[in-house]
Amino acid sequence: MAEDDTEMRDEDAVEEEHMMYGHGTMTEEELNEKYPNRPHNHSKTLPFHDLFLTLFNPLNENKKKPTGPVTARKKQGPHGPHTSPNEIRRAIIERFISRWRKEVGNDIYPAFRLIVPEKDRDRGMYGLKEMILGKLLIRVMKINKNSEDGYNLLHWKLPGVKSTSAMAGDFAGRCFEVISKRPMRTTPGDMTIAEVNELLDRLSVAQKEENQRPIIEEFYKRMNAEELMWLIRMILRQMKVGATEKTIFDIWHPDAENLFNISSSLRRVCWELYDPDVRLEGDDRGICLMQCFQPQLAAFQMRSMEQMVAKMNQTEDDPTFWIEEKLDGERMQLHMVEDDEVPGGMRFGFWSRKAKDYTYLYGNGFLDENAALTRHIKDAFNDGVRNVILDGEMITWDPREDTMVPFGTLKTAALSEQKNPFSTGNRPLYRVFDCLYLNDVNLTRYTLRKRREALVASITSIHRRMEIHEYHEARQASEIEPLLRQVVAEASEGLVLKNPRSEYRLNERNDDWIKVKPEYMTEFGEALDCVVIGGYYGSGNRGGKLSSFLCGLRVDDIHVSQGANPQKCWSFFKVGGGFAAGDYAEVRHRTEGKWFDWDVKNPPKEWIELGGQDRQYERPDVWIKPEDSIVISVKAASVAPTDQFRTGLTLRFPRFKKLRVDKDWKSALSVNEFHALKSRAEDEKKDKQFKVDDARRKRSGRKRKREVIIQGQEDDVKTPYAGPATKVFEGLNFLIVTEALKPVKKSKADLEQLVKANGGNVVASEKDPSTIIIADRNLVKVASLQKRDERNIVRPPWLIDCVKQSELDIGRPSLLLPFEPHHLFYTRTSEAGKYDHNIDEYGDSYARDVTADELLALFNRMPAKITHDYDSAEVLEQLNEHGHELDAMPGCMFHGLTVYCEGGVTAEARRLLEFADGRIAKSLTDSELTHVVVPKDSPKLRDVRKAVSSNKEQPRIVTEAWVVDSWQEKTLLDEEREHSSP
Repeated sequence: MAEDDTEMRDEDAVEEEHMMYGHGTMTEEELNEKYPNRPHNHSKTLPFHDLFLTLFNPLNENKKKPTGPVTARKKQGPHGPHTSPNEIRRAIIERFISRWRKEVGNDIYPAFRLIVPEKDRDRGMYGLKEMILGKLLIRVMKINKNSEDGYNLLHWKLPGVKSTSAMAGDFAGRCFEVISKRPMRTTPGDMTIAEVNELLDRLSVAQKEENQRPIIEEFYKRMNAEELMWLIRMILRQMKVGATEKTIFDIWHPDAENLFNISSSLRRVCWELYDPDVRLEGDDRGICLMQCFQPQLAAFQMRSMEQMVAKMNQTEDDPTFWIEEKLDGERMQLHMVEDDEVPGGMRFGFWSRKAKDYTYLYGNGFLDENAALTRHIKDAFNDGVRNVILDGEMITWDPREDTMVPFGTLKTAALSEQKNPFSTGNRPLYRVFDCLYLNDVNLTRYTLRKRREALVASITSIHRRMEIHEYHEARQASEIEPLLRQVVAEASEGLVLKNPRSEYRLNERNDDWIKVKPEYMTEFGEALDCVVIGGYYGSGNRGGKLSSFLCGLRVDDIHVSQGANPQKCWSFFKVGGGFAAGDYAEVRHRTEGKWFDWDVKNPPKEWIELGGQDRQYERPDVWIKPEDSIVISVKAASVAPTDQFRTGLTLRFPRFKKLRVDKDWKSALSVNEFHALKSRAEDEKKDKQFKVDDARRKRSGRKRKREVIIQGQEDDVKTPYAGPATKVFEGLNFLIVTEALKPVKKSKADLEQLVKANGGNVVASEKDPSTIIIADRNLVKVASLQKRDERNIVRPPWLIDCVKQSELDIGRPSLLLPFEPHHLFYTRTSEAGKYDHNIDEYGDSYARDVTADELLALFNRMPAKITHDYDSAEVLEQLNEHGHELDAMPGCMFHGLTVYCEGGVTAEARRLLEFADGRIAKSLTDSELTHVVVPKDSPKLRDVRKAVSSNKEQPRIVTEAWVVDSWQEKTLLDEEREHSSP
C-alpha cells in the first residue's frame, strides 16, 4: 500500500514531507532505512484550522452534553435517535480519520502530533510556560505589559481588569480574548498541518527567547485568534478536547494502544499501523531493547488487608504473596545492550514512566565520564549477561546518614554526582525489582517468581549504587501490618503487595500489584486553627475568584527579633477542599478590600515569610495582614517535611472544616504551639494502630458452636448451625471431595454444613449414580472420576448459587438451579455442550440473579461498543500523588467513607453516597464504619448512639442533609456544622 501511495503522490505532498521530516533528529534517508514500509501521503495535509473546526470543537460540544448522576441520558441528536455522547465522540473521530485517509493519505502522524501532543516523544520540550508565552505575545503584539491586556496576560489566573473574567484560569482562553482585539487575521489562515509542525519543530530547538520570538510572530501573522488559542494549547500540551488518546488510538487501529505501550512512540503507532487489517503478531507485540515501554502500575488498596490478600490468587500449593517497600523516587527502566562502538562495550538507556529519556543524566556506558550512575555499576552485571531490561525506582540516597531522601531532590543529586562522582553528598541509587528482558528473551510472559530468579542470576547488588530491592514473602494478611508500621516509622511511603504467580502487564493496573499506604488516625485532635495569610485564584469554574488559601503559623516572641512585627507568620500549608459556596461568600464578606497583590520584587517580609527565602516558594496571588484576616479550622491526614513552606513542615491532604469567627489572629496556632502539639501527638501515636489495620484476629476464650455459612458470595453471614435454612437440597445426596477455592475459599467442612443446613445429605461414596459430586481441585480421586468419564463433577459455587437464589425466592418452592458451564469442573463426554443454553452469549444466566461483580465481569466480556475515555485508577493516583484531595471531585466526594443509612433515609441520599464512591454498610457493627446517616429528628437516634458506642472507631452521626448539601456544593462539607445530629 505504501508503494502504491508513492506512485500516486503529487509534487506538493513530496515537498511537504521533505519539509516535515528532512530537518529532524533523523535524516529522510535514516527514516527510510528505519521505517522502510512507512506510508506516504498522496496529497498535502489538511489546513490547520480543520483540526478544531471538524474535530476539537465538535468533541468539546459533545463533552458539554448533560448526563445524569448515574447513567448518561441518551438524547435525540443529529447522529440519530438515542445516540449516546460516547457514540457521537467516536463518530466525530472516525469521520476525521476517514477524511484524512481519503483526502491526504495513510500518514496521519502530522495530525496526531497536534491532536495528542503530550504523547509525542520525538519533538523536544519547548521550554515555554504560561508566563514566558505571555511575555512573548506582549512583545509580538507590541502592547504595554502594564496595560489592561498586558496585565491580563501576565496574571491569567486573576480576574481580568475591566473584564468579565470568563477566561480567568484558562491561559489559552485569556490569550484568545487579548488577540481577538488586535488580530492580524479575522478569518482562519492558510497554514497546513505540515507547516505548523515544521514551525513547532523549529520552536522546540530554539529555546532562547530571541530565537523563539520570530517563530511566534510567524504564527501571529498567519493565524486568527481561535487558531492561536489551539496552537497555545498544543505548545502547553494541555488540549482537553473531550477524547483521550485511548479512544483515538482504538479508532485508528485495534493494536495502536498496545504498540504505544511497548514503544512509547507515536511515530511507530502511525507508521507501522496505518492499515487496520494488518495486525501485530509475535515479537512485534512485546517489549524491545532500547525502546521505551509503558510499565505495569500498582492498583490502589482496597477496604481491608484480607481483601487485598484475597486478590493475590493464592492456591493451596502456593499460598504466598510478596511484600515490598514502596519507594519514594522516580520509576525508571534500564536497558543495556552489547555495543562495540561504546567505550566499555555496553550501551545503556534510561527512561522514566512518562518516557522521558534520562540517559544523558545516568550514563550511556561504563566509561561515560558524565554519568551519575553507570560508571559505578560495572560489576553489577554477572558474566554472560549480553543484554537486559530492568524495571526499578531511582531514589535519592544520603550516604552520610545512610538513609533515603524524600522525593524532589533526585535530579539535583544526579547533577551533583556528575560533577563530583566521589563526593559524600546525596547520590542517585537504583533499586531494581524486576527483570523483563534477558539475553534476547522477553520475560514479560513469565511469572514474577521466574523473573525474580532471572534478576538474581544476572545482577549483583552494588552497595548504595544499584541494589536488588528486597521483598518479604508472606502467607497471611496479619503479616502486613508489622511491616507497614516499620516502613512508616522510617518515613517511607508504604508497601506494595505482589502476586508471584503473575505476568507483567504493560500500562495496566490490576490486583497483581496493590499499593498499601497508611491512613493515620487524627493526630492533633479534631482540627488545627490557623490564620489565612494568602489567597490563590482558581481556574475553570472558580476562575477569577479566590479558590484556595495559604495558611500560616504565628511566629512566637522568641522567633521575633526586637522591633519586628508581632503579627509575622510563617507559611505552613495550602487548603482548597471542603469550602461550600456559602463559606467562600463569608470569606469574601469578612476580607473584602483587605487583600494586596503579591509583589515578587517587594514581598511583605515584615508580615509573611515563605519557603525558599528569595525563591518565594508557594507564593500567593494576593496576601492579607493577619489583623485583617480570618482564622479557619482545618483537619488533615498527617504532617510531612517540606522545603516549600517556611515552617519546614506541612499538612498532607488538609481540608477546611469551618470558619472560626470566635477567634482572631492572636488566638491562632503559633509555631511553638504546633511543635508542642506535634511532639505530644507522636508520643501518643506510638501505641495506636493505623486506621488501615482491619485484621480480624481470632479471639481466644470459651468454646463456640461450629459456624456455617448460609449465605452467598460477598457478605457471608455466619451463624451457628440450627437446622435447615432452605429446602433446596432436600432428598439429594452429595459427595464433597475438596474445598472451594473461588470466588471465596470455604473448607470442605463448611460445604458439608451448607448442604445439611439446606436439607441435603452428605455421603462418603459416589456409588449411587444420583449422588452429586462436588470438587474444585484435581486430586487423585477427582482425576480417577474424570478418567472413567461417567459422571459430571460440579464446582462448589453451584451450591452457593442454589442457596442464594432460594433465599431470594422466599415464598416460592425451592428449586435447584440448572447447571451453567462455569458450574462444572468436569463434564462427561456424552453431555458436552449440553448446558451452554442455560446462559446467553455473554455468560448471563437465564435462571438466577447475578451479583454486581458478576454483572461487571459480563460487561467486560462483551464486545466494546463504547470506549472509556480515561483510566480512573490513573486519575486517582495522580490526584493522590500530587497532593490533591479525592473528595474535591464530586464523583469521588465520599471516597473512603463507609456509611450506614438508618431506616427512613431517602433513596436519593443513598444513591448519591454510592454514586460518589461511598460504601454502604449493612450494619452498625461494620468494622470500617465512618458515618451513620439518620433522617432529621429521627426517634431512633438514642438507639443508634447506643449501638455504635462499642465500636473501636466512633462514626460520625449526621443527617441526610449533609449528603445532599455536600453534593450540591461539590465538596465534602464538615460534619459538625448544621448537619450533625443532636
